[in-house]
Amino acid sequence: MKDLRICFIGDSFVQGVGDPEYLGWVGRVLQRTPGEVTAFNLGIRRETSEDVLRRCRREVLPRTKPDADNRLVVSFGSNDMVEEDGALRVDPARCLENLAAVLEESRSQEISALVVGPPPVVDAGAGHLRRTRELADEMAGLCLRREVPFVAVTDELAHDSTWTTEAMANDGAHPRAGGYRRMADLVLGGPWLEWLALP
Repeated sequence: MKDLRICFIGDSFVQGVGDPEYLGWVGRVLQRTPGEVTAFNLGIRRETSEDVLRRCRREVLPRTKPDADNRLVVSFGSNDMVEEDGALRVDPARCLENLAAVLEESRSQEISALVVGPPPVVDAGAGHLRRTRELADEMAGLCLRREVPFVAVTDELAHDSTWTTEAMANDGAHPRAGGYRRMADLVLGGPWLEWLALP
């Protein structure tokens, strides 16, 4: 039996903040993934792409093994597009550079990567959603050029009544179990199983 190891790195949506069942989308994807998986959730609340890039190597590499099937799932961007004191936390171009750097490092370490787009922050307003959509489109293009699977979730969740209703009833950003179940469905309905089947 192969040793499949998957690191999930990113922000509070990766961590599953707000889910009373403490599964988030990551736990639900793993529940429905066939076979045995050693998984590591490396999501941290409020983190931007800058933060993830800074810690990615030192947190992911110790969790890999030379003879294992090592995988990395990356998801960030929602926090980058937040405005603070009249400026974005991270410029979109810089966010894309950070994603490219993470993917390049992953490739150099022979760790197969998959990217999940940034979820919408419901109470952040129309401007934030527009910026996040544009960023997600750019991320998808970058991944296509690098032949890295990409899962689009921004528009889908922005129009999902379960995600939006739960987020607004919670803290305005994070859904409960139902919203994370919807996001897990999007990941599983995308290239997930095909990606895991790749050598």
